[in-house]
Amino acid sequence: MEYGKWELFIPPGQDGYPPVPHGSKLKVVIRAQNGELLYRISPWARYVVRDEDKVNYDWVHWNPPQSYIHKHPSPKRLKSLRIYESHVGIASPEGKVASYKNFTYNVLPRIKDLGYNCVQLMAIMEHAYYASFGYQVTSFFAASSRYGTPDDLKEMIDVAHSMGITVLLDVVHSHASKNSEDGLNKFDGTDSCFFHSGHRGNHQLWDSRLFDYANWEVLRFLLSNLRMWIEDYRFDGFRFDGVTSMLYHHHGIGTGFSGDYNEYFGLHVDEDALCYLMLANHMIKFLHPECITIAEDVSGMPALCRPVAEGGGGFDYRLAMAIPDKWIQIIKELKDEDWNMGNIVHTLTNRRYEEKYIAYAESHDQALVGDKTLAFRLMDAEMYTNMSVLSPLTPVIDRGIQLHKMIRLITHALGGESYLNFMGNEFGHPEWLDFPRRGNNESYHYARRQFNLTEDHLLRYRFLNAFDRDMNKWEEKFGWLASPPAYVSEKHESNKVIAFERAGLIFIFNFHPYQSYVDYRVGIETPGKYEILLDSDAAEYGGHQRLDHSTEYFSEEYPHNYRPNSLMVYIPSRVAIVLQNMDIPK
Repeated sequence: MEYGKWELFIPPGQDGYPPVPHGSKLKVVIRAQNGELLYRISPWARYVVRDEDKVNYDWVHWNPPQSYIHKHPSPKRLKSLRIYESHVGIASPEGKVASYKNFTYNVLPRIKDLGYNCVQLMAIMEHAYYASFGYQVTSFFAASSRYGTPDDLKEMIDVAHSMGITVLLDVVHSHASKNSEDGLNKFDGTDSCFFHSGHRGNHQLWDSRLFDYANWEVLRFLLSNLRMWIEDYRFDGFRFDGVTSMLYHHHGIGTGFSGDYNEYFGLHVDEDALCYLMLANHMIKFLHPECITIAEDVSGMPALCRPVAEGGGGFDYRLAMAIPDKWIQIIKELKDEDWNMGNIVHTLTNRRYEEKYIAYAESHDQALVGDKTLAFRLMDAEMYTNMSVLSPLTPVIDRGIQLHKMIRLITHALGGESYLNFMGNEFGHPEWLDFPRRGNNESYHYARRQFNLTEDHLLRYRFLNAFDRDMNKWEEKFGWLASPPAYVSEKHESNKVIAFERAGLIFIFNFHPYQSYVDYRVGIETPGKYEILLDSDAAEYGGHQRLDHSTEYFSEEYPHNYRPNSLMVYIPSRVAIVLQNMDIPK
């Protein structure tokens, strides 16, 4: 055919049945320019499996007599997202590769109960190497078979939709695995079939291939891939991985970004990749306007989240990637007395005007081996011995539990227009994440999520779990993520107090390690009678119960911190409280 395309039509048999039976193993055999015969998997293969005794994946024809039929409509487009970042394979306390079915019946109800309205699925696109976390994709059109069949995934998404949960796919169009027999690399025997040839086609850090976004057939391949995930599986949108690597010829390697516009505009920008992202967003919004797209960009490229019609990148949200780095830096490098309130507020509020950000205290990046989760940074080895309520509440565990709640709440309330949490981190999952590989004797010990820890009433993990659930529950009711940015009235360095207003609520944080404040004046905009809505010091959250929840706080016409009114509160050390105006109709 034209444009180097090839087509083979096999008519149905005499009985009308498909000539290639469901479950048949297939190969594409290509005679290369040098005469060599290449045995390949179709780039459009929908289902690939690996037998236990084999190294490579086989293409299996997926055409069941009765495909899964979706029963539930997709949820309406959300004003703001509370994202539960998930990996199907590790979503079980057992040391094995968990299944789509397990996620459907055991994990989705948990996500719903925790108050998350969106699940973002990693490692769905087929990847030969499990330990790549799904980021070395080999078959772009195939849902990973290690968790089950394509119909199992369709059922999982359908059940999520029945719960009102939006489902996003972590899509990897920034690079591809170097595998050739079961991947895209050297598909036709050359290094330039889907990718740039030579140096430009290789990512030196990721050891993977880089797409040629100027090639029309590559664009067709990637765009049709997006349509397939939306239209066949009913995904509600995408989180585009590795956008920084796509945007620049230097791929962000060894490059810092200060915000200077020269860093974003010039010959170092890969215009082909930028145009592909704009085209992808335009197509998605044109065909499926309800779909959501998120950019994983650390550089801060201006207008990435403005409409394509304005010359923007067309994304709905970008990840606020500076926030988790800031929390790690503070915890690693500073004593509690030296935490800089102004610096924390600046990091949480430093967003491009009219572009929406997804705030998060930590994601899967921080959970991986070699790094540490916030809980493990705060409590470390004591998590092994002192998380039982039967053991004394040590200073380390007490500090860790209180700061874990405060960090999450201030990130949730101040850091963006949506919020993200990686599975298990909501309750301070101990240890790190490490997939089976040679270096750990192919162990699954760290490739699992111990959800059972929250169900043991003798363990303190349930306190963090309850706080996370209630934080999401109140956001659902008051909608602070979808509200205009907060007004920060106080960031007091010596008192270690931060106070701000958002969505009609007052958020007050006392990060001081030991100093509590009686009759502390907080400036507010709206007068009225206030009561405590959320208190991190409550007993059900593992707090010290220093606040009386029947207390009523009455505002005064007393200007404070450039606000026309103010009120007096008792704010204990290492406590966050949220006050609600009871005079405003709910």
